[in-house]
Amino acid sequence: MSFKVTLQPSGRPFTAQADTSLLQAALDAELLVPYGCRDGACGACKAKILEGQVDHGKSPFTTLPETDRAAGMALMCCAHARSDLSIECRDVRSAHDIPVRKLPCRVQNLEKLAPDVMLLRLRLPPSEVFQFLPGQYVDFMLADGQRRSFSIASAAHADNSLELHVRLIPGGQFTSHVFSAMKERDILRIEGPLGSFSLREDNTAPVVFLAGGTGFAPIKAIIEDLIAREIERPITLYWGARERSGLYLHELAERWARQRADFRYVPVISEQPPEGWSGRTGLVHHAAMQDIPDMSGHQVYACGAPAMIDSAKKDFSERCGLPLSSFYADAFTFSANNPV
Repeated sequence: MSFKVTLQPSGRPFTAQADTSLLQAALDAELLVPYGCRDGACGACKAKILEGQVDHGKSPFTTLPETDRAAGMALMCCAHARSDLSIECRDVRSAHDIPVRKLPCRVQNLEKLAPDVMLLRLRLPPSEVFQFLPGQYVDFMLADGQRRSFSIASAAHADNSLELHVRLIPGGQFTSHVFSAMKERDILRIEGPLGSFSLREDNTAPVVFLAGGTGFAPIKAIIEDLIAREIERPITLYWGARERSGLYLHELAERWARQRADFRYVPVISEQPPEGWSGRTGLVHHAAMQDIPDMSGHQVYACGAPAMIDSAKKDFSERCGLPLSSFYADAFTFSANNPV
C-alpha cells in the first residue's frame, strides 16, 4: 500500500510505501531532507507530523522520547506511513543538485595526526568529478555488505581527492584495519555524498561552530570552503577534546584565526589539560555559552558525540535564546551491531 506524503513548507510531494521508511521514500523520490546516521541514533531527521499517522518502527526512545511522540514528532529514518501525511521538514533540496554515486578510490596516503586519529586521503578516478557540499560524508562499502560512514574533511578542490579523519574505536573492525593493515594504493569503494550537514548561505548571521573530537572534520571542510571563496562572515570555532592530543590540528585552527579578522578559535580541554595549558577547560558547549550568552542572532553548526549535541541543543535554546531552526547538527554515531 502506498501513501502520499507532502513536505511543508516547501509543498514537495512524494509517495511512500507502507514497508519503506519515510526517509528512504524521500530519497527514492530524489528529495534531500535532513538526515545523518539512518539508524535512529542521531536525530538529524526528526520531523513533525502535521497530519496523518505513522508507525515509529525501531525509533529508539533515547532519540525520540515519549514526549516527542506525543507532540507529533517522528524520526523519518525509522517511521513508516500508515496514512497520507503532511510533514513539517526544513531544508528540502533536490537530489539532482548533487547526485549520490558509487565510486572506486585508492588510498593516497595515511598520516597519524594523534595516537587515535588517522588522516586518510583518498584519490578518486581521474575521469570522475565528485561533487559534494562541505560537511557531507561518504560511506565505505565493505566486502561483507556492511558500511562505515566518515565525514569529508576537505573542501571541494580540483585535485580530485578526499580527506577523512578516522578515529580508532577499540574493537572496531574497520578502524583497526585502517590503523594496522591499510596501505597506500589499497583500493576501496565509496558511496556519496550523503547527509545534509552543510552551511546555509541564505543567512549572514554570525556562525558558531561546535566540534567534539573528530567532529572537527566536516567543520574543517566548511571553514576551508569559506576561506577559499573569500566569504566574509563572523565565525567562532569551539573545538573540545578530553586531552590536548584530541585537538589534532590545533595549529591549523590557530592559523585561520591569524589570517582572518572575523575568525575566532577557542580550544577547550575537558579532562587532562597539559601543564602550562592557557586555554579553556570543561565542556566545550559551556565555553560557548559563557562567551555568547545571547545566541538569538546566531547560527550554530555542531558535530560530535550525541551527548554533546543533545546538551548543546537543549542549553543553547533554553538558556541562550537560540532558535531551534538555527541549530544544525551531525552526531557521530554507530549502532551496537555495527561496530566501527
